[in-house]
Amino acid sequence: MTIDALYPPLINGEFKAATAETFPAVNAATGEHLADLTASGQAEIDAAVAAALAAFPAWSRTPAAQRARLLLKVADWLEDNTDRLVQIDALDIGRTVFELPQDYRQAIGQYRFFAAAIMTHDGWTNSVQGGWALAKREPLGVVGQIIPWNVPAIMVSFKLAPALAAGNTVVLKPDENASLSTMELAKHLAEIFPPGVVNVVPGFGETAGAALTALPDVAKLAFTGSTEVGRLIAHAGASRLVPVTLELGGKSPNIVFLDIDDIDAVVDNTTFAATFCNGQSCLAGTRLFVHSDIYQDFLSRLTTAFRAIRVGSPLDPATRLGCLVSPAQGERVTSYIESGRAEANLVTGGGRVEVPGNEAGWFIEPTIFETSNDTRIAQEEIFGPVLSVIRWTDFDTMIEQANDVEYGLASGIYTSNLRNAMRTADRLQAGNVWVNQYVNLADGSPFGGYKNSGLGREVCKETLDMYTQLKSIMLAEQVPAPFYV
Repeated sequence: MTIDALYPPLINGEFKAATAETFPAVNAATGEHLADLTASGQAEIDAAVAAALAAFPAWSRTPAAQRARLLLKVADWLEDNTDRLVQIDALDIGRTVFELPQDYRQAIGQYRFFAAAIMTHDGWTNSVQGGWALAKREPLGVVGQIIPWNVPAIMVSFKLAPALAAGNTVVLKPDENASLSTMELAKHLAEIFPPGVVNVVPGFGETAGAALTALPDVAKLAFTGSTEVGRLIAHAGASRLVPVTLELGGKSPNIVFLDIDDIDAVVDNTTFAATFCNGQSCLAGTRLFVHSDIYQDFLSRLTTAFRAIRVGSPLDPATRLGCLVSPAQGERVTSYIESGRAEANLVTGGGRVEVPGNEAGWFIEPTIFETSNDTRIAQEEIFGPVLSVIRWTDFDTMIEQANDVEYGLASGIYTSNLRNAMRTADRLQAGNVWVNQYVNLADGSPFGGYKNSGLGREVCKETLDMYTQLKSIMLAEQVPAPFYV
């Protein structure tokens, strides 16, 4: 597998940079230098936005069927190159080759879904006295998009597919910790789309990201990442009165009822909910509410399941938990674990694992704390394989605690009782509720959060509404009789 020595930004169909400044892509597990990327700054962002602005008129007039065909080409290329891209992501971010293929299956589904959805994304018409009322949907213009490092393939698809399908042009900034697979994709985006339609500018948030959010020619901002940065993006959009889509943090409740049919299956799914993506997921089920009558049995089995998770090299197909993306993230997670030791009961895990040949990686043992909902580890997003388990008895109290966080992105329910499932789903303050299968995502099913988890919805047909605006046209059959004469 080959990786380029240098990845400049994609601007107007060409890979070029105004600056010679670069930053390294580093193997998350070994510390090995993988490649260099241009540290894009104001000059690159200005050029990318100018290219996107120039390309917008022709692209916005391109028939939807043609835009759809090009999105399908992206999906086909990803399908043909999944194995190689999985290897690149495993090196770049420390996720395992076991779970990364699912990222690409989901990303491929997004391009194909929006290629189909745009074909039926219309305005409306209605007859009125003396004529007709029409509304048509039009793209917004240049869209600035900023994505995180945890699931790059998914994040790129969530942003590019609906924006391009709707007829917008794009300037995308990948995260500095996870740019390689995105820049590899950019090579083929340059071959598929007309120059300027898709521009990809690697760089840092405080320079490239800040420049992108401030430019007046950017007609919409879309961001996935931390709530703190999301607020900055929202302020930037508000200052220029442009629409903003935000998918932010989470501290999701996962609720186990007494009436579950298969306790081992639920243990397995709750383990997955807390540890997939090495725990680095905004939608992870990191607060597990277990009914008191089965609590001890469930916790015992859960502890066994956590201890059985194989921690190892991201490139080993037998590995189920790789390393965190960076030393900074490793130190963040371990500081939360130390906080948990002081305020909760550590059941298992909590240490750093040494993996031979991967000594630079931050491999964290799958960790369980018994705690209450008011502790720091139960309230704040950790972004690591750390689970807070909370005992519950009274339904109303449990619901109150499940909702008692600043976030409202995702949630889970395990029950064999339809009434329990529906009354709980109705009362949870979360944009996504999964019953009996955590992370049950489907193309076309809305994804987004309540409260500080963001604004807007992705993955669904309604996402196209956020990348378009309605124009009202009133068509009279004839000029009316004189009013002033």
